[in-house]
Amino acid sequence: MMKLKELAIQKLKERGVEITDIADIVFELQKKHIQDLTVDDCINTIDSIIEKREVIHAVLTGIAIDEAVEKNLLSEPINSIIKVDDSLYGIDEILPLSIVNIYGSIAFTNFGHLDKTKPGIIGKLDKLGKDNKQCHTFLDDIICAISSSAASRLAHKNRID
Repeated sequence: MMKLKELAIQKLKERGVEITDIADIVFELQKKHIQDLTVDDCINTIDSIIEKREVIHAVLTGIAIDEAVEKNLLSEPINSIIKVDDSLYGIDEILPLSIVNIYGSIAFTNFGHLDKTKPGIIGKLDKLGKDNKQCHTFLDDIICAISSSAASRLAHKNRID
């Protein structure tokens, strides 16, 4: 049987998200603050984050909801609300905040920034959702949470006193 972490990474890949996509976002967030930062540093940090049970559960739950919405398995009106990523539906941010809360205020402020600016894979997922090709209402915010948490973890590990 596949380990939960491997399953979460596989589900991300199935939805079009590679760990390197997340690492690129983390690198952009931290390259000005951490001398000699590499994308490999970012990948290693993301790996540590995805190892946490709370993160795995958030990833699997968010993806399961998005997939259920694509198949119209939820009752109305909630299926349509999630499908169109209604701006007043905030539950898609609440689930990923369970990840962000592990990593503190740096993660929290970066989460808000990423959710608004939608760089890299986050914007691609959001656009696919807006084009009604796939539902990524939860996934784009989960990627924001993993990215912002990785940036926070790197900031704390590389603090210069």
